[in-house]
Amino acid sequence: MVAEYADILQIGSRNSENYSLLETAARSGRPVLLKRGMMATVADMLRSAQMVLDNGNPNVILCERGIRTFETATRNTFDVAAIALLKQISHLPVIADPSHAAGHRELVPALARIAVAAGADGLIVEVHPDPDKAWSDGEQSLDFDGFDEMMASLDPYLALRRQEIAARDRAVRLREAAGARVMEAVG
Repeated sequence: MVAEYADILQIGSRNSENYSLLETAARSGRPVLLKRGMMATVADMLRSAQMVLDNGNPNVILCERGIRTFETATRNTFDVAAIALLKQISHLPVIADPSHAAGHRELVPALARIAVAAGADGLIVEVHPDPDKAWSDGEQSLDFDGFDEMMASLDPYLALRRQEIAARDRAVRLREAAGARVMEAVG
């Protein structure tokens, strides 16, 4: 029923390995946003994504939202290395959820910058007009002004990403002009 109305289906951390749900979501035809499980490895996350792909849905978005570790100072441990790794080993877009990773609104802007620097294709950030009165997750939600400040702080990181993408595009065009096939470049 949700797929009739939603533009995208989000599979939360606790359902990231619920394979019957993943199959059903895949068959809906809607893009699937797959959040990393709280204790999932990168391989676990990719297996879940493969379940969606194998059921005929190529529109999968991976989301790093932090994992449970022994650290208790933050809600979760933000695995920024997973973002960079997933960008190298997968063709799927990777986004980050610094709100769930931090659990504290003061950390969200810094983690957002780190995510962009690591190669994240997008961010999910919790925002509320009055976070202290939010029914849930208020402690990790930014207010509107805090969100605007965070977005402004991303500008230098986004400029670097644009340069990186332009350089990669130039390299691809040069390889194509030279007649090299992509797999030949890998070896």
